[in-house]
Amino acid sequence: MQTPEANDAELLPPTSAELPEALVFLDLETSGANLANDRIIEVGLVEVDPQGVREWNVLVNPGIPVSPFIAQLTGINDAMLSGAPTFAQIAAELLERLRGKVLIAHNARFDYSFLKGEFARLTIDFRMPTLCTVRLSRKLFPEHHRHNLDALVTRHQLHVPGSRHRALTDARLLWELWQCWQRELSESSIENAVVALIGLPAWPAQLDPQIIDDLPEAAGAFAFYADDDRLLVAKRCSNIRRQVLAQFAAGKRAAQLSEATRRIDWREAAGELGARLHEIEFERLATASTSSLAVGDGRRLTPGVSRDLCSWQVQPVADGDFRVQLVHAEDLDFALRDDLFGLYADGREAVRALRQIADAHHLCHQRLGLDDSAAGQACAAYRQKNCRGTCIGREAGALHGARLLTAIARWKLKPWPFAGPIVLLERDAFGWREDIHLIDRWRHVCTVHNEEALQARLLAGPSEQPFASDVYRIVSRTLANGKIALRRLPAWST
Repeated sequence: MQTPEANDAELLPPTSAELPEALVFLDLETSGANLANDRIIEVGLVEVDPQGVREWNVLVNPGIPVSPFIAQLTGINDAMLSGAPTFAQIAAELLERLRGKVLIAHNARFDYSFLKGEFARLTIDFRMPTLCTVRLSRKLFPEHHRHNLDALVTRHQLHVPGSRHRALTDARLLWELWQCWQRELSESSIENAVVALIGLPAWPAQLDPQIIDDLPEAAGAFAFYADDDRLLVAKRCSNIRRQVLAQFAAGKRAAQLSEATRRIDWREAAGELGARLHEIEFERLATASTSSLAVGDGRRLTPGVSRDLCSWQVQPVADGDFRVQLVHAEDLDFALRDDLFGLYADGREAVRALRQIADAHHLCHQRLGLDDSAAGQACAAYRQKNCRGTCIGREAGALHGARLLTAIARWKLKPWPFAGPIVLLERDAFGWREDIHLIDRWRHVCTVHNEEALQARLLAGPSEQPFASDVYRIVSRTLANGKIALRRLPAWST
């Protein structure tokens, strides 16, 4: 069969705001649940339109082995697929059967994402409106808590020929479910629920409405940009599509954002860590776009980080006391130090924080450099009865130093605890997506989705990215809670 023409972005119409007449109930069987590595092994669909009802079912050779688990679950094994057509060979006929219809599937995000991935390998920009029967069931029957297909089969007493976990059988079940709902519920209640799920939302006139079809119902982060490519907003979320559309909801701020937005970008993620890292990356790139400007002292900003990011370096002195010195991230690698306390956007914030600590713990302002009184004279804090007299010899320097370390202990920065970079492996709740986060010296080097891409990035050597306080905080918290798998890597070769 002829492969469809590449880059065909107008294959299917955008979502209609009316209850659709042309439907296709679709189910896929796949070699696994990982979008990056697994492939479609069977397509089953039931086409329903004014001309009647038609079925189509085909096995697909994925070009990779089927796992024993999938073979046992579906009954489809490598021998059955060896003589089957490839996806490229069925793509043209599949597109023709889907054209002009609304795709209905159970957990539609899964099936639609696999279809987009397969068509993308053929350089086809696949788009079509989708309706998820899980979400529709929740709207129609909010009193029920379970909406998986097995629960719906039992609840509505559905019966169709064939084996469960085969594509055509499950597609038939969805068609039977649709007919059952038509019998049980009023037409208006179904129409209202469907339109609420697939109807077009308010959308800025200057933005391509096809972006709506591209927006994934997945965790991640998104960014809105003005016409000068200035970042307007960057946010992480659990559902990119829902949150992007929500930005244009009614309200004065939404109207201003809608008018200003000229471009939308997004990145999917397997979970909260990836979403937060993507949000930080959007912000870092926005900062980097202005980094070519020289600052007042003739130095240039380091891309992606403010030259003002600073910390207090605490150093011992002869009498057992300690002195503090403000150091900046562009001058010192914060990941490699064991004597830094606190992360501050600028020196003013750092001094303010240190002053608050000093006042709360009755520390000497002179010893901390917060007071310009001469040695041996009482500092301003002592005169206000909020210093124990270290400045005038009434408190031993060693005791003051011990109290200082106790007061600031909670703000101590952790030096990078590994000999080399690490991988944090994050999977979504359904096992559909796997993010491999490469982290080195508290830097987020990159996120990839397979071992080959990871090894390719490792060959490129260490990252030149600056130390970023947000990445440090999110990665250190992730390591502390231990909920994401960690893999240590060898030190970078020199």
